[in-house]
Amino acid sequence: MPSLYESRKLLGEYLHLHYAGEEALRHPSLPVDPSITSIPFPVRCVRGLLDPDLLPSLPEETTALEVGCAVGASSFELARSCVRVEGSDYSESFITAAQRLQAEGNHPALQTVEGFLSAPFEAMVPVDIDRSRVSFSVQDATQLPEGIGPYDVVLAANLICRLPDPEAFLNRLGDLVKPGGQLLLTTPFTWLEEYTPKERWIGGIDPDRRSEAELMKRLGGEFRLHRRLDLPFLIREHERKYQLGIALGTTWIRL
Repeated sequence: MPSLYESRKLLGEYLHLHYAGEEALRHPSLPVDPSITSIPFPVRCVRGLLDPDLLPSLPEETTALEVGCAVGASSFELARSCVRVEGSDYSESFITAAQRLQAEGNHPALQTVEGFLSAPFEAMVPVDIDRSRVSFSVQDATQLPEGIGPYDVVLAANLICRLPDPEAFLNRLGDLVKPGGQLLLTTPFTWLEEYTPKERWIGGIDPDRRSEAELMKRLGGEFRLHRRLDLPFLIREHERKYQLGIALGTTWIRL
């Protein structure tokens, strides 16, 4: 895992991505649809992909696992539908922040204005979410503990193309999701050798083996595709610079 995931700057960016409101995220001249900034991307992932009516367990027994939860907004959103949610991430600084949010409901953070200038903001979990349903731990997505799960819901948002071995993670998913359970995935397929050795990319090299098709091929034996949609997201670097991405979102039903 690159050390940048432990930097104070990136922690601030991710707290901002997960918890900032539209006023904090959106520059007045930002030329994107307001729907991208009105609800944080991690929340939109859950709301857009999860189908609560199809969960296999009784409402009072539903469980979820989020792998690569960063600072936790998707895990908290899952707690609206699941009574036990486990969030995990490789970054200790992200998990420390998520644990503070779980315990206290808020976390002070800084957003970069320009250069060395920053402004404070408060990351806050919505007050109508039962934070006691959620727990967080440091885990390696490619070496998850044996014997965990299976879960009604497994979520991995923008994780696959940041793993050193995405195949190892994908191979575990059949064991992690209950029959009839839901696998929620988002990814922009941003393959970079600093994260994933080129020989382990799932697509991005051969024009006849595009990433989406390769993902479908790998999951098609154990899962049925239920939903597919595009999920734009913004990462605010400073007041006048943003990263715009479009993640492919898919919902899969475990066979």
